[in-house]
Amino acid sequence: MQTQTPAPSAAPRIDVDAVRLDAVCKSFAPARRRAPAVTALQDLTLRVGEGEIVAVVGPSGCGKTTLLELICGLTTADAGTIDAQDAVLMAQRDLLLPWADAVDNAALALRVAGLQRSAARRRAAALLVDFGLGGFEAARPHELSGGMRQRVAFARTLLAGRPVLCLDEPFASLDALTRLQMQDWLAGALSADPRTVVLVTHDVEEAIVLADRVAVLSPRPGRVVATLEVDVPRPRNRMAPELVALRGRALRELAA
Repeated sequence: MQTQTPAPSAAPRIDVDAVRLDAVCKSFAPARRRAPAVTALQDLTLRVGEGEIVAVVGPSGCGKTTLLELICGLTTADAGTIDAQDAVLMAQRDLLLPWADAVDNAALALRVAGLQRSAARRRAAALLVDFGLGGFEAARPHELSGGMRQRVAFARTLLAGRPVLCLDEPFASLDALTRLQMQDWLAGALSADPRTVVLVTHDVEEAIVLADRVAVLSPRPGRVVATLEVDVPRPRNRMAPELVALRGRALRELAA
């Protein structure tokens, strides 16, 4: 698998909020009659600066996916305020169309936006080459490895043209080695094309390697209980003492 070497990029404008949530609460109706409502998020406050990568970690069921859906406008809060630039969600599964080739899958967002198929395919094909998928443009999803499928899904997400990317555990389904390779690849892709990113992950090391800041959520109902600054230059060595220490801090916060 090809990886990209991150190049130096401009510092994020953390003085300009791309995403701002204040005292946000979100509950869901019970699945069974007379069962209590489920409160996913309670008094959650979070800032994401323009061009910043913020990772969100927390126990299962603490509302991480709900947080991304709120930022993308796919659901509404019960209380609190949300102010976010246009955002697009990359779900946990790649959701590629099995009957379409890699180019048409990557170009889907452009087609939905109204671009003609030929023009959309040209733009998507160029991006797939940049992503190391040259020669696989005509491949169907079942002909691609897990890492390749995730790169096609990420290309589709980028081509949506939104300034904020919400990534919901994009590498959770991959094997350990491929996941490490994809983390390095994503770091390079975001260095080449900087965006504001909110990354949800269960992998604390992934959060530390990729993010500028890590927000730690409490068990359900989720709220931010700690924020860790990752002030380490890129490209990052995941075995560097500073990153190992930050990983330990994040794990302690999760266990508190």
